[in-house]
Amino acid sequence: MTNAENPVDRERLSSIVKAYDVRGIVGDALTEQSVEALAAAFVDEVGAAGGRVVVGHDMRDSSPGFAAAFARGATSRGADVVAIGLCSTDESYYASGILNAPAAMFTASHNPAAYNGIKFSRAGAQGISLDTGLAAIRDRAGDYLEQGGVSSVETPGSVQPLDVLADYAAYLRSLVDLTGIRPLKIVVDAGNGMGGLTVPAVLGTAAGLAELPLEIVPLYFELDGTFPNHEANPLEPANLVDLQQAVVEHGADLGLAFDGDADRCFVVDERGLAVTPSAVAAIVAVREIARVAALGETEVNVIHNLITSRFVPETIEAAGANPVRTRVGHSLIKDRMKETGAVFGGEHSAHYYFRDFWGADNGMLAAMHVLAEFGAQQAPLSELADRFTPYALSGEINSVVDDVPSAYTRVVEAFTGRGEFDELDGLTVFGTTSEDEPFWWFNVRPSNTEPLLRLNVEGGDAATMAVVRDEVLELIRA
Repeated sequence: MTNAENPVDRERLSSIVKAYDVRGIVGDALTEQSVEALAAAFVDEVGAAGGRVVVGHDMRDSSPGFAAAFARGATSRGADVVAIGLCSTDESYYASGILNAPAAMFTASHNPAAYNGIKFSRAGAQGISLDTGLAAIRDRAGDYLEQGGVSSVETPGSVQPLDVLADYAAYLRSLVDLTGIRPLKIVVDAGNGMGGLTVPAVLGTAAGLAELPLEIVPLYFELDGTFPNHEANPLEPANLVDLQQAVVEHGADLGLAFDGDADRCFVVDERGLAVTPSAVAAIVAVREIARVAALGETEVNVIHNLITSRFVPETIEAAGANPVRTRVGHSLIKDRMKETGAVFGGEHSAHYYFRDFWGADNGMLAAMHVLAEFGAQQAPLSELADRFTPYALSGEINSVVDDVPSAYTRVVEAFTGRGEFDELDGLTVFGTTSEDEPFWWFNVRPSNTEPLLRLNVEGGDAATMAVVRDEVLELIRA
């Protein structure tokens, strides 16, 4: 669909600007016209005229065209574009950090093939949310659309290509040493996403680095934005089935699954069972706390969002650090990483943030920490994971809800007097229990990117979790 057939106005542009990124169906409000306007607005908002802007993209069919449109808009406003081409989202953060330049990454992450979007960063891979500049970018882009297009400055910028994959891989290897671990067989499901490019570079020898004691069994490494095998969303259990089967069939030590832009990583143990992102967050937190404590840090902060297991803050405290509870969302957590100086941050959705990676999220780096911890001992991964999963989690359950306020009211009325209410992000209810009863809590919140209501439940045991989960789901879907 051409821009002439589908002109984008301010109202339609607003529909694709979410809480912390841009995301929408290709050819609707997300067109080369709107991308060019957003690029110009981005350069204006972050003051990039006369400086550099990093532009990268994933393997979706629409991504190269959108990246080119962004380059047109950015150079028109005087920015020099550093075009890093095909990359993972965390690879774009690396370029933003190492070049100290703002960046735009074209991806819709785990969304289906019809979608695309933009993840913006300020210089140094710092996040941008609606509250910290994205709303202003939206409004400036709306002005350009109303004016009929982007106005060019007297001295436009240029476009220069740059391949950062090898340097990115070497940098990650400098943060986590895997050379001394025991030999491991790993099945990796890239889901036809960008992990098919980054895994061979970081964990293999494709970028010219030394061989590690890892045998990689590749699954769906071919870059294909139509996702012919399954959606690149490992948070959905159905998309893990192929990996789980392959781990068992190959007698592998573990499995790794990456989402479409490869910034999230999910772990499967030797039995083919999923390791919760909360367990991964706790494992990495312990390692990062110990590392900086050995360097003499005494006040160590670690971030976790409010959906992670209660065991995550318990683990952080037991390791001698301060747990910092926060809302869900990558740009929001990046802001909190900077504000608190946190050494690490973990989300229930398998986003993991590192101070040594400019406070940005990096699923590959989290996977490397798990490999380092696991590979330093002889027990199976299931034993390590079980130690970090003492409670029962429901996982995220999504429901399409036509009337969110009514569903919210039903939940509030049903649980009034039965627990403590918290509205940091959606509604969290902490159950009131006696010392003899297992604890429970749940959170209900609307999605920032999809027409869904999300439910997460945890209980001291599986039976308690199931009772609370079923009651809340019935209220939501009534």
